[in-house]
Amino acid sequence: MRLSETFPMALEAVRTNKLRSVLTLVGIVAGVASIIAVMTGISVVQKTIEHELSVLGTQTFQVQKWPAGGFGRRDVDWRKIQQRKPVTVENSDTVRDLVRTVDLVGSELWRFGSTAKYNGESSNPNLSVVGGDPQYAPNNTHYVGTGRNLSDLDVRIRRRVAVIGYALADQLFPFVDPLEKTIKVDGRKFTVIGVFEEKKSAMGGNFDNYVLIPVSTWIDVYGLRDDDGNRERSVNMTVRAVTPAILPDAIEETRSVMRMARGVPPGEDDDFDIFTNDSQIRSFNRATLGVKIGAFVIGIVALVVAGIGIMNIMLVSVTERTREIGIRKALGAKRRDILAQFLLEAILLCNVGGVIGVAVGFGLGNLVTFFTDFAVHVPLEWAVNGLVFCTAVGLAFGMWPAMKASKLAPIDALRWE
Repeated sequence: MRLSETFPMALEAVRTNKLRSVLTLVGIVAGVASIIAVMTGISVVQKTIEHELSVLGTQTFQVQKWPAGGFGRRDVDWRKIQQRKPVTVENSDTVRDLVRTVDLVGSELWRFGSTAKYNGESSNPNLSVVGGDPQYAPNNTHYVGTGRNLSDLDVRIRRRVAVIGYALADQLFPFVDPLEKTIKVDGRKFTVIGVFEEKKSAMGGNFDNYVLIPVSTWIDVYGLRDDDGNRERSVNMTVRAVTPAILPDAIEETRSVMRMARGVPPGEDDDFDIFTNDSQIRSFNRATLGVKIGAFVIGIVALVVAGIGIMNIMLVSVTERTREIGIRKALGAKRRDILAQFLLEAILLCNVGGVIGVAVGFGLGNLVTFFTDFAVHVPLEWAVNGLVFCTAVGLAFGMWPAMKASKLAPIDALRWE
């Protein structure tokens, strides 16, 4: 019997036994939807985070005392990291002077939890103040929309000038042009010379809620030791390769110059970290790997449970349709025809449930986008994976009932009541 004949028969059997089919579908839908929902939710968050981690651009990397990924990483010796010397503005100057494969080298120092005021209006006390230079904007792909960027002269003569974020400008100057206005940041006066373009963060970050001042001025105001005076502050160095193609060469040349400038002996590990967008994204993926594996295992367990349900229901179906099987065999149907029909029924049931489960999973996984600024994402590869799993479950758990049906003797089957 050809597939074109077996398939309609399997479809008709599924349609005829509606209640049995629906009960079977419930387990499959639950199993597939659980996998797809979790993987979709993770993909929604991951795509947003990957986008926001890509602020460095395709040809820029960072040099820092601290490893990428923050203090949550367990694959580094934090006691050894804390003993590293801080990265300094002088290190940035050395890289700028000696590395020929880079064209922009910037220095950044950050302070969090500050407040800005203008004419009686005050920002929330969660403002970030960054000390930077003219390279800050291009190296972080956050450009000035109104006014001007910092200049080398601003840094050299320690001017009290500031480029402010879009959200801060909107809060302090809702009806007034902020340029050339004087604001107070932590009680110190700064003249606003520019406003950054709007750059919202779906993660609630501070892309628009910060103030950029010259790094030399930042050091004058806040000093090179932390607020407790216990540790010397370390500079975040941003470095842009001349072209994306020579980024690996620029990283290696920068590493060599940094080792020389910081006196790292040959054979010893770097006392600094270099990372790019890709390395930050890889670090995030490592952090979420356990969640993905856990969700996958839970979904597989749900599908196995659903598969056992399918097997039981198919065995009941074989028993109820014993006489039908006997009649088909008496009319010339071969074992492989009976086997194919029951296998197709199991696979068809699983894939109908799989399609519904995929749709439900996509909807549940994207619920997070209704409560956040995350973008809707539909990971089609997981739709394919879900249907492949359903087919495998149908084959695995439909094989025993199908073989039992195919092995029935025609005479015994016809006598069945």
